[in-house]
Amino acid sequence: MTDQRPRTAQEPLNADEVLDVVDEQDRVVGQAPRAVAYARRLRTRCTFILVRDAEDRIFVHRRTPRKLVFPSHYDMFVGGVVGTGESYDQAALREAEEELGVSGLPRPEPLFRFLYETPEHTWWSAVYQVRCTLPVAPQETEIDWHAFLPEEELARQLDVWPWTPDGLAAYRELTARRAAGEG
Repeated sequence: MTDQRPRTAQEPLNADEVLDVVDEQDRVVGQAPRAVAYARRLRTRCTFILVRDAEDRIFVHRRTPRKLVFPSHYDMFVGGVVGTGESYDQAALREAEEELGVSGLPRPEPLFRFLYETPEHTWWSAVYQVRCTLPVAPQETEIDWHAFLPEEELARQLDVWPWTPDGLAAYRELTARRAAGEG
């Protein structure tokens, strides 16, 4: 049964959403509500989509204070959790279209997967990229501010703005792979 209580402005978003719980090899071993999975540090799945516009600038945004994880942090990826029974590819397209406020986006291109683990969080992460030439209208419930930034400007802000730790880890992995000629 779903909780039908009205949400207040201070309550985190999507705490009741049910997610697949996975093991070290990314195999589904159960399900749990998002808030429970995070509170108990259960391993889940998520997607990171690097979005570039026609001028090759990167979509950067600041998360709202109501986000369950990393509220009010900046991120250079759109994306989010993979829902129960959903594939990474399905989640990447859904999340990108939802967060950008567009429809008809090309299917994001998969780049790599990695396991994000800290003492507080753990999730298997699939990193994608996509070109968006559509006008964006980001979800106000998820995004406080956004801009398409040249990669050089994004790099200048890496040590200045508070970034989502998982997004920063994904971005550093992506730039290391590119420097090594892997993408």
